[in-house]
Amino acid sequence: MPTFEIFGLALVAMAAGAINAVAGGGTLLTFPTLLFYGTPSVVANATSTLALTVGTAGSVFGYRRHIETIKPWLWRFVPVSIIGGLIGSALLTHTTEKTFSKLVPFLILFATIVFLCQGAFRKFAGLDKRDGKSAGHHTIWGAILFQFAVAIYGGYFGAGIGILMLASLGFIGFGDIHEMNALKTVLSSLINLVASVWFIFAGLIDWRKAAVMTAGALVGYFLGAHYSQRIPQKRVRQIITTIGLILSAITFYKEFLR
Repeated sequence: MPTFEIFGLALVAMAAGAINAVAGGGTLLTFPTLLFYGTPSVVANATSTLALTVGTAGSVFGYRRHIETIKPWLWRFVPVSIIGGLIGSALLTHTTEKTFSKLVPFLILFATIVFLCQGAFRKFAGLDKRDGKSAGHHTIWGAILFQFAVAIYGGYFGAGIGILMLASLGFIGFGDIHEMNALKTVLSSLINLVASVWFIFAGLIDWRKAAVMTAGALVGYFLGAHYSQRIPQKRVRQIITTIGLILSAITFYKEFLR
């Protein structure tokens, strides 16, 4: 690969890794960049997924001190995340991206609005004094079903799954944004891991580009996870909302206005 292409892919992957560590949506940077460098769309999607999956290790390490706290929730969300990710990745190899990609801006905008309004909703519903451990039975099952749907979407395309999961966790009573980010990071990495394995066996990976982007994503994930925890929670929530609105605007422009 030309030097400028290597530099461009690594830089974009680093930025995508940092965004994913904080909120999610890094795919919307890596996917179009791969298309720009002449990668076929399905291969670009698969290669982007693999690169960001491997890079997630840096983010999980950055949130390591919160892992013990979120362990009780992992057994609830891990099975549906794996199954949903497998279904979504299988769908990608049997359908075109065009129709489904038109849903992306709506999904991201919806998730961002939900995330933005969750505080008011929780106060209105009397949830503002709860934490994740006190969520009701029906609320938990609703969150599990929602996570299953997010996992299917994540296995297919993946952009914005972090914001969707953060919105869901906020509604079931999570209050610590860093714990939410830790749980979101583990679950999204599992979804992407399942999808990546499927894409590898389907022969959809551009290995040279994946290697370059993986290196960049590792750095970005670690820096994003590490430094986001030094920022006040209110500021992190503002960053997440801003990222969601920007990603939504970009995808609306790409799909409907360009």
